[in-house]
Amino acid sequence: MSSSFSYVKNGNICSAKGFLSGSIYSGIKSPGLEKKDIGIIYSEHDCTSAGTFTQNSIVSPSVTWTKSTIDKGNLRAIVANSGCANTSVGEQGFLDAKEMALITSKALNIDIDSVAVASTGIIGIELPMALMRKYIPQIEISKNDGDGFARSILTTDKRTKEIAVSFNIGETKVTIGGVSKGSGMIHPNMATMLAFITTDIDINDSILKNILTKSVNKSFNQISVDGDQSTNDTVLILANGQAKNKKIISIEDAEIFSNALDEICIFLAKEIARDGEGNTRLIEATINGAKNQQDANKSSRSIVSSNLVKTAVYGRDPNWGRIMMAVGASEIELDESKIEIFINDIQIVADGKATPYNNQSVVIAMNQELVRLTVNLNIGESSGTAWGSELTEEYVVFNSAYTT
Repeated sequence: MSSSFSYVKNGNICSAKGFLSGSIYSGIKSPGLEKKDIGIIYSEHDCTSAGTFTQNSIVSPSVTWTKSTIDKGNLRAIVANSGCANTSVGEQGFLDAKEMALITSKALNIDIDSVAVASTGIIGIELPMALMRKYIPQIEISKNDGDGFARSILTTDKRTKEIAVSFNIGETKVTIGGVSKGSGMIHPNMATMLAFITTDIDINDSILKNILTKSVNKSFNQISVDGDQSTNDTVLILANGQAKNKKIISIEDAEIFSNALDEICIFLAKEIARDGEGNTRLIEATINGAKNQQDANKSSRSIVSSNLVKTAVYGRDPNWGRIMMAVGASEIELDESKIEIFINDIQIVADGKATPYNNQSVVIAMNQELVRLTVNLNIGESSGTAWGSELTEEYVVFNSAYTT
């Protein structure tokens, strides 16, 4: 990690100054030990905010509501639920999202338009508003419930995903905290995922939007578990200015913040890919020597999105032809005779053809928790990395009975 910033011990979305959170179990999800299913993030001060959202043509009304709040520019709180996606339920979905925001705004004594809404879970079921009306007002917000909020947004996830880093701008300490969820219906252009980022930096809103978009393109848009793109994807960042740093008003001044945000987003994205349904290992595909950045990103995504690559990794099978196929399927510019392929630093392809290697050594290398697939195109200077998961029997069994 860059020496310009450091990890916060047990960091979460409450690590930055002026941010609180709360969570509760209401019964939207089936009961279980330490389960939560509604959570709130709250800033004690006004925020600059930015967001990126699903590119699916079917969109949750919770996303529609939140897009409208971002446009108004005075976001202070996020209310999120798990267990119900609030998608494909007709006009009632937007009315329910708006009521969730209203209930939360009254509980926090803030304006309704300053409350974002996020939902995740099963599609086609209306939000249980009776539970929302009863339990949202009961949520107690504090500096100590970051982990509770992280649990409140989980669906099929096996674990929470939290991080915070801090750095200095001049003599002023700035902190960024993040939390995410996601493990299935994950594919580039975000995924069935929610990610919330809080920071106490003072920053211009257009600069914040620019930096968030770039970070999302390097991280959440570079992961794939199963090739299915969700209806509810949301990444939100709130910046409340309480670090009292000299306000960031240019991209040049934002370099350290941008690098730190990249660290947050890439960590959370990798944790989502690592936590893919039925997954035990993380696939990391890196393209080097591409003609341009777009080609590098596109071809690395193609590798981690390939079911044949995923199954080869699951079977510890060094079938490099599948990697070659996935690179070619991305339709980028390349010269086959210059391609090199490595699996966990063991070279298996040179000049576009198999090179002598010990098959058993590669099989053993592929048994590690992180399987790195590196492809050198050797026709340019650009590099890109994407992350994905295996495709396992457990994934098929789990998703064959998701609602039953």
